[in-house]
Amino acid sequence: MYFTKMHGLGNDYVYVNCFAEYIREPERIARQISDRHFGVGSDGLILIGPSKKADFKMEIYNADGSRAEMCGNGIRCLAKYVYEHKLTDKKELLVETLAGIRRLWLRVSGEQVEEVTVDMGYPILQADKIPIISENSRVVQEKITIHQTEYRMTGVSMGNPHAVVYVKRVKGIDLERMGPEFEYHGRFPKRVNVEFAEVTDRNNIKVRVWERGAGETMACGTGACASVVASVLNDLTERQVTVKLKGGELTVLWSEKDGKVYMTGPAVTVYDGEIRV
Repeated sequence: MYFTKMHGLGNDYVYVNCFAEYIREPERIARQISDRHFGVGSDGLILIGPSKKADFKMEIYNADGSRAEMCGNGIRCLAKYVYEHKLTDKKELLVETLAGIRRLWLRVSGEQVEEVTVDMGYPILQADKIPIISENSRVVQEKITIHQTEYRMTGVSMGNPHAVVYVKRVKGIDLERMGPEFEYHGRFPKRVNVEFAEVTDRNNIKVRVWERGAGETMACGTGACASVVASVLNDLTERQVTVKLKGGELTVLWSEKDGKVYMTGPAVTVYDGEIRV
């Protein structure tokens, strides 16, 4: 199987061109290829294929083989892949995902895609649609107990579920210990991605992410977007924010004009390869 390894701020995926390859058992292959000791090493597998509704279809499999609805870093890399592999000459694309169709704008320098802006759609704030089990219609600074410690979370879906928790400093968070406790907590019927956010000022936040099915990642596009939406809901930031993640920075705008979230960031090709699966 031929593949390309790519990353957005260190959130790395293995990409396969399904116009040229037929992939059986993608769940098994995702587990195999994502292993950082015995495989390629990645946060998951992304399949690029044809779509009847858009220019391309993106299928995302986490490192544990589970499906993901959407990935902001992953979709930027997909845009870079299809343009640079000459699957399209468009600089504005529509991509079908499990979370719906997403529109992307490519900033190209020469023949290289330097940066991609993604229309991430409307944030979902209703508790039952995120989903989070709650007595309230929205989950904003709601109590949750983890390891006998009380935290307050704000729930947002960007096509996948997120719980945003504010802390004084993200650096000291024991994410390996706390992440799984949030992810598999009974209040999250479909599990959850959890973001620990530190507000620096009204235009900057720092975020560490525990991704459902992958563990701590260097960055998470949907998590960055969810963190900005939560920060606006809690009146902690403006609507345009620089989100600083372990792997770098994303610019996120929750537009007051149309209510959608827009994310801008880089995409990087690491290498091409071939593996027996």
